[in-house]
Amino acid sequence: MNTTGIEFKGVTKAFIRDDGSRQVILDQVSFSIPAGKTTVIAGGSGQGKSVTLKLILRLMDTDSGQILVCDDDITQARGKELKELRTRFGVLFQGAALFDSMTVFENVALPLRERTSKSEDEIREQVLSSLEQLELLGHEDKFPAQLSGGMKKRAGLARALQLKPEIMLFDEPTTGLDPVMTQEIYQLFARTQEQVGYTSIIVSHDIPKVFNLADQVIVLNNGAMDVFSSPEAIQWSSKPHIREFVQTTMGEIYQSHLVEK
Repeated sequence: MNTTGIEFKGVTKAFIRDDGSRQVILDQVSFSIPAGKTTVIAGGSGQGKSVTLKLILRLMDTDSGQILVCDDDITQARGKELKELRTRFGVLFQGAALFDSMTVFENVALPLRERTSKSEDEIREQVLSSLEQLELLGHEDKFPAQLSGGMKKRAGLARALQLKPEIMLFDEPTTGLDPVMTQEIYQLFARTQEQVGYTSIIVSHDIPKVFNLADQVIVLNNGAMDVFSSPEAIQWSSKPHIREFVQTTMGEIYQSHLVEK
């Protein structure tokens, strides 16, 4: 069994600014994301958190290096091979990205109708089962505008899970939610990940709350990545930029296992 879900090997990505200068986002970074675990990617604005997700999905090309998805190099994939690699992913976007003109049921059923040969009866059974699991049963005929922020996130998660992805990517999943709803969404993520067993990658500014979910934490800073085996381990780093990150986001003492998931 492969214990590595995703592996970056010497990946570099840079952009050219308006003034012609080169902004390096990732500078020959190498790290692994363990399969079946939750990795949180943190760092300040503009450090490349969302860029990292786009590189994993191949929505953006690397300048150099390899990105292995379950041992397959997605940076070299083309056509049908790339399409098949992407079916391994589910994505929950910042705003849930639901289609406003579709009901909750239609939004969640969309991947099944587009990517499978299931009958309408089979689709209905699977979608309603998912909605029940995510406490949305009874809201299937509503449109996104009729849902609360938390319900939109749950509907987006339900849709992302329909094709049974091996890897889930979460891009700022709690943006716009109040603290109580944020905690409920994190608890939902923890339960769902435990039940389904997918590899989870979460990009978030919501530090340290999101660390309650983390088996591994990656901190981006000026093109480099620091990888920590637990949120607690970050506090013992001697690197100045990590110590500053800890002081501004985590406080003096942080213990993720003390917070109920």
